[in-house]
Amino acid sequence: MNERPLRFGLAGTGYWARITHAPALASTAGIELAAVWGRNAEAVAALAGSYHCAWYDNFDDFLASVDAVAFAIPPDIQAELAVRAARAGRHLLLEKPIATTEQAADVLARAVQDAGVASVVFFTARFQADVRAWLASVAEHRWSGGTAVWLGSALAERSPFNTPWRREKGGLWDLGPHLVSLLWASLGPVTAVTADAGTGDVTHLILHHKGGASSAVAVTLCAPEAADGSDVWLWGEAGRTRAPGETDQPVGALRLALAELAANARSGQPRHDCDVLFGRAVGLILADAQRQVDARASAASAD
Repeated sequence: MNERPLRFGLAGTGYWARITHAPALASTAGIELAAVWGRNAEAVAALAGSYHCAWYDNFDDFLASVDAVAFAIPPDIQAELAVRAARAGRHLLLEKPIATTEQAADVLARAVQDAGVASVVFFTARFQADVRAWLASVAEHRWSGGTAVWLGSALAERSPFNTPWRREKGGLWDLGPHLVSLLWASLGPVTAVTADAGTGDVTHLILHHKGGASSAVAVTLCAPEAADGSDVWLWGEAGRTRAPGETDQPVGALRLALAELAANARSGQPRHDCDVLFGRAVGLILADAQRQVDARASAASAD
């Protein structure tokens, strides 16, 4: 007998929800896009109507109608609502960062653990087939270090990603999680970070990895559109290797994330390499970096 589809609710109606989450939820085997929730009733009704599913403006009613929730909302709101979803026994597909404060990340991670629900954080590259093949190949060698640069232009006036939370938190919190996640997977767990800022939202990180490797990261959301792009390199005795770039077709990557989340939910084995605990660990690195950047700025302004 075939298992019934896992009923997913989509929390959010913004650009990323429309172009990535909704199409992936509607096209992943074993999953049903059953409901949409959002704060703008007109937008919720429109998105739900496109996929012939229910829509809600009451979050508790939304939770009661689904088995799992995919979040496509700002991280501070996600952290609060995901706790409620976990406590209601709903499995979680989370966006990065999972929260923007250590306290909120701790509360969310604890709620997921206490409820025993499955969770996956959508670090996009970690669900790309070419990146996974690259990670498997680099695991065969010992690497001395790495370099990662992501020059984003999300804060350009016409960008659909020019959103309030990105303007507030900058590249460190938007692009930083992706690069830290990939360097963590390829060089080993990050044990410490040293951070400094450049102009605008430019942030530089030196990551120290378990086993002795180190890596350098630079991120910004304010790069000229002509400079937009990312590069990740590792180097060592085996030479130098470049990671495949982030996909420009994220629906496929999200399908894999959803399928793996659904498999864990059905098996009763909630752990995943990119689960909420890993999301929390990456967030702690970002929070430490933010403290250092803020402290340097405060000291400079006092001079």
